[in-house]
Amino acid sequence: MPMSQEFKKRLFPVLPAITAHFGTPFHIYDEIGIRKTGQQLQAAFADIPVFREYYAVKALPNPAILSIMQNMGFGFDCSSITELMLARSLGARGHEIMFTSNNTSADDFAAAAAADGGCILNLDDISLIDKVPQMPELICFRYNPGPRRIGNDIIGKPEEAKYGVSHEQIIEAYRRAQMKGAKRFGLHTMLASNELDYSYMVQTTAMLFELVESISQELDITFDFINIGGGLGIPYLPDTAPLDIKAMGKEIVSLFGGFADKHGYCPALFMESGRYMTGPHGVMVTTAINRKDIYRTYIGVDACMSALMRPALYGAYHHIDVLGKEGGATETVDVVGSLCENNDKFAIQRSLPEIVDGDILIIHDSGAHGHAMGFNYNGRLRPQELLLRQDGSVALIRRAERPEDYFATLQFENNVLQL
Repeated sequence: MPMSQEFKKRLFPVLPAITAHFGTPFHIYDEIGIRKTGQQLQAAFADIPVFREYYAVKALPNPAILSIMQNMGFGFDCSSITELMLARSLGARGHEIMFTSNNTSADDFAAAAAADGGCILNLDDISLIDKVPQMPELICFRYNPGPRRIGNDIIGKPEEAKYGVSHEQIIEAYRRAQMKGAKRFGLHTMLASNELDYSYMVQTTAMLFELVESISQELDITFDFINIGGGLGIPYLPDTAPLDIKAMGKEIVSLFGGFADKHGYCPALFMESGRYMTGPHGVMVTTAINRKDIYRTYIGVDACMSALMRPALYGAYHHIDVLGKEGGATETVDVVGSLCENNDKFAIQRSLPEIVDGDILIIHDSGAHGHAMGFNYNGRLRPQELLLRQDGSVALIRRAERPEDYFATLQFENNVLQL
């Protein structure tokens, strides 16, 4: 169940008018679907005294989308200076921003501390403690359990990941931060990617509570929050069952209740879902412009992997519809772009309706890590982004790149170092 039937009913009847007005290719996002998912997430954890989603800005860094998140009461998870700037441009300050980076530079730390209230600083490495210019009152560490926990199939083994403070270092990390002046604490981890088994996230929550107990006993501190990270999955294949967010919420709420009964207080629950929030609520729309019959049949479209690189990078499956051709005759084809790379393919040996030049293809689940991962190889320019609003109107929320954008960084003052 990639693109919902509700999204299809809203989009497909008006898609000819949209493509006629805006042209193709473009990514288009469904505001109603995004808000519905946000409401379901909030409802699942409503019985925890303090719950907050920090939307992962990297998934879809567009101000129009981030404004929707902000309107729902969500914060922002940022991992770069530019993402911090984007969040702050919307007025986000202090505890509304979680800054999680790795190999953090002095410039990164300066940016994190800037503006009113800075942000919640989530340190990825024990060595960064001495590099923080001034230790904030509230500090968080990203925990990597190593072989104590099995990562999911996508993200791999925790001990092979570059992220996080090791189990052997974690208590010492909080001790050093405490000595540097930190008085309030959070604990974060991120172990899964596109996980559809809700029990994995329940186990992650239990793991963090065990660690909180261990650290608290050793250092006599309490925790303001735990952050179970992102990684909530979406079903890319039509016959894949979705994540059971209600069951996940019920079991995690129970863990919070048990912790509160035992320790007399309840930390907040944070998470940083990106793909789960917007992935299914975006599609890339492109036009068939060429058909090539050699050893295989190739359907060439007016988009390429510079607009959606997940199939080329990960071998990811993205479901494809051909507008107005549901239920007709099919054929097996590769759907390809125009880059000088043989992996510039959106589908490989896919059974699709018979496609002719001018047909409109809808590539599902581009609402996260789609446009955001774009690039300019071959001088190809990234496409426009549109928003299907709640009132049924369609707004341009990012124009397509132009050649002058591509050449802009070649305009600079002469700067030569003579050696």
